[in-house]
Amino acid sequence: MSKKSRSVLLVSLVPTFLLGGAFAVAQAQTGSPAATPTKWSNPDSWPNHKVPVAGDKPTIGRDKDVILDVSPPALAGLSIDGKLTFAKDADLELTTEWIMLHGELAIGSEASPHTRNATITLTNTVKNEDVMAGMGDRGIMISGGTLNLHGTTKNTWTKLSSTAKAGSTSIEVLNAAGWRVGDQIVLASTDYDPRQAEQRTISAISGNKLTLDKKLDYMHFGKITFEVDERGEVGLLTRNVKVQASADAEQSFFGGHIMAMPSSHMYVEGVELYRMGQNLTLARYPIHWHLVGEGKGQYIRNAAIHDTYSRCVTVHGTNNLQVENNVTYNNVGHCFFLEDGIETGNQFVHNLAIQTKCHTSKPCDPTNLAPFGANSDGLNFKTTGQDSKEVLIPSDNTVSTFWITNPDNVFRDNVAAGSDATGFWLAFPQHPTGQFEGTDISKATWPSRTKLREFKGNVSHSNFDSFMGDRAPRADGHFAVGGYVSLVNPADANSALAESVVEDFTSYKNRNSGIWARGELRLYKNLKMADNAIGFTQASGNFGQSAYTSRVVDSRFVGESDNIGNPRTPAEKAYGRSLPHPEVADFPIRAYEFYDYHHELDNDTFVNYQDNATRKTGAISYLLYTSFGMSSNNIVQRSKFINAKPVYFPPIDNRWSNDDYGNTVYKTSVFKDKDGTITGVPNSYIVNATGIDADKSCEAKPTWNAYVCKGDVGRMNVGGGGGAVGFGGFGGGGPPGAGGPPGGAGGPGAGAARAAAPGAGDAGPGAGAPGPGAAPGAAPGAGAPRPAATPVVFPIAPGGGRIRGTRAPSGPPVVLSRNGKEFAADGETNVVAGSEYKVTTERPSVNLMVKELDAGSWVMFELPGFTTANSGTAVDSLDALRKASDTSYYKGNGSLWVKIVSTGDVLGTGPGKGPGAGNTLQASR
Repeated sequence: MSKKSRSVLLVSLVPTFLLGGAFAVAQAQTGSPAATPTKWSNPDSWPNHKVPVAGDKPTIGRDKDVILDVSPPALAGLSIDGKLTFAKDADLELTTEWIMLHGELAIGSEASPHTRNATITLTNTVKNEDVMAGMGDRGIMISGGTLNLHGTTKNTWTKLSSTAKAGSTSIEVLNAAGWRVGDQIVLASTDYDPRQAEQRTISAISGNKLTLDKKLDYMHFGKITFEVDERGEVGLLTRNVKVQASADAEQSFFGGHIMAMPSSHMYVEGVELYRMGQNLTLARYPIHWHLVGEGKGQYIRNAAIHDTYSRCVTVHGTNNLQVENNVTYNNVGHCFFLEDGIETGNQFVHNLAIQTKCHTSKPCDPTNLAPFGANSDGLNFKTTGQDSKEVLIPSDNTVSTFWITNPDNVFRDNVAAGSDATGFWLAFPQHPTGQFEGTDISKATWPSRTKLREFKGNVSHSNFDSFMGDRAPRADGHFAVGGYVSLVNPADANSALAESVVEDFTSYKNRNSGIWARGELRLYKNLKMADNAIGFTQASGNFGQSAYTSRVVDSRFVGESDNIGNPRTPAEKAYGRSLPHPEVADFPIRAYEFYDYHHELDNDTFVNYQDNATRKTGAISYLLYTSFGMSSNNIVQRSKFINAKPVYFPPIDNRWSNDDYGNTVYKTSVFKDKDGTITGVPNSYIVNATGIDADKSCEAKPTWNAYVCKGDVGRMNVGGGGGAVGFGGFGGGGPPGAGGPPGGAGGPGAGAARAAAPGAGDAGPGAGAPGPGAAPGAAPGAGAPRPAATPVVFPIAPGGGRIRGTRAPSGPPVVLSRNGKEFAADGETNVVAGSEYKVTTERPSVNLMVKELDAGSWVMFELPGFTTANSGTAVDSLDALRKASDTSYYKGNGSLWVKIVSTGDVLGTGPGKGPGAGNTLQASR
């Protein structure tokens, strides 16, 4: 059945108790406990006293307990109302078009796993069957029954104990216990390209040394390098219990599926699922809990799920499952899939997923932001892939290994080892979508406001984006900007904010970002990041309402490790190692990017960020090139640098542009070196060289493209929109004269807003983007309410990429002059306390604002031709103005002189907060 039939299928299958919001579960039916077991080969086991022959569709009645003691001929279908158990003393294969399970199918038990080989092969000789009201074809369909599959495998994956060189015919691993000659294994890529994963067969074993059936094509790294564990994973694909589709699925991509309906139970362990999943068909996945409700005690563990055509493990409308110690390889679409965002309490533990693909045989058409030139079409951002008819849901073209739609689940010690696009995607909708959209239980569930239950010990490598904590699915299946802001009580929008923790996360060899996220009060502990194009970036989720946006503590960032990868392009071979963007070899790799609102780094170590002949670099930097300003309250302390240039603010080069819309707010990048471990000067500020009118208090750092400034550094906006504080904004986010910063615009990985142009469609991230922000022209100090954003509209190239260097036209210019130098007031900029400026403009009025200065710090302005101020205290001389201790103005000699004295900021204390009331003023002619 195609995805177009989704509504018909799901409406027919959803029980009213689920739609009403209850998660009750009926007891599963099983064979009568009084039934005497009989053998399949015994004619007396069958109502007509004839053993089934090829093409039959036998039914095991409710009063029957049948032991499969032979491998039957291929069946046209099998219904189990009673119980079918595979015999323990023979290797058996059951071949059938489908299995309809109302009773129990058992191969081994949890207490006594099956020790012989058992295979279920699902055929498709009869096309387009629809077994039992929409449950489809070529599957094990469980309606009120129980599936018990228990193989013997426990040791499902390990790591290399040493590097395996290209051309090697043997590898050494940490633990090969229980692995056998003839078993199939897969080595994960340890480079930027996820398709460097390699499947081999074990031809000999000696302890933990495995001899392979043929040479390796690629090097697979096997060391802990600069304290980052980059030892490649090795997964075991062979199991003694196997469920598979027949070989014709390799051409049709119409594989088998296992689907548990309400009142059903699945206990699956040590099983191999091969050629499973039905491409581009909803609800037809390798293994799928479908609206079961309470799933406590049920599980899939120690399984191998490989070469599938639609997902790996799907959890839909089901809670408290155990998904543990599984290996997946070469799968299509989001692999571990929490479907609608209603699912909670599920535990995903110690799973290894290798090579997650968007399509069976085509490249992705992802919604990613990358440097110009990194993609073959030359675009840095597009959304066409979300409209594709060649993916199951729009986000599958930006495929993730772990698609996580509700934070109230456990993700511990998992590995996303090579996705075409995304490793872990925390895609939290405001309310559950899909089948639950509009239901009472959906209205009462708030994924985007719920704190992470547990995200600890996970690893992500060889992806485009390693960790995506942004981009929320919408009701139409497309995704838009949408991070998450955790609340103590998610149902109460005015509840206190709650801290969410990401702990012990390792990320390496990702072509774009190690972490991209959006939200507030996000604590990252003990990150281990290496060999990523960009280590870490986080955007604000509700400007001004939290004590901080992100904190990265006790973490380690390595620019280039001993893992040189497998250089293939001329640029990589010349460089001597693989590159995240080989098409743009001079891309400036950086460990940490500051973005909007308030971020802190504490006790972090940076290793191997040094310039070379190919590219520039630096440990701490800023988002290239953001539309939203930074905060001078950003703090770095207890930092350590080992062979690392501490700071680099790359000068603008539109090839790197990914979020600037042609703006220049990137110039305002600034942060505070609280204890002097970067500069040697405690409480100094490191400021982008293009973002400040430096004076003698500032020392130039040419290789950093920055100044180090002593004293108090804050922000000012001359000519902006009334000093409104916008999302992501510290003002100045929009074009000059636009009346203030736009709210809710996108960021890298977040998906930037699209032009509302003919043909643009509604699929673009940012269209209807959540994310609070003050509306343009908001009153001074109005702050940002929680609700919706104002979309930003900027030119879009054909296919969706933004046009480089374009921006909306500005109003009459505002020119600042100081110490004999003139420069344009182009939105918000940094300012050193005690600075004095002359303001020249033809505008009838000018807004002046300062913020992020200590209380009592001041900035003075002379405005020739202006006569009035809308606030402050009038004084009668310039001398009196200079002595004033609060915001004041003086009119004389054809000019208006204004002194704005900071009252301190009240940011981060709740909705509606912003610069102190005395920090803004409007001057008029």
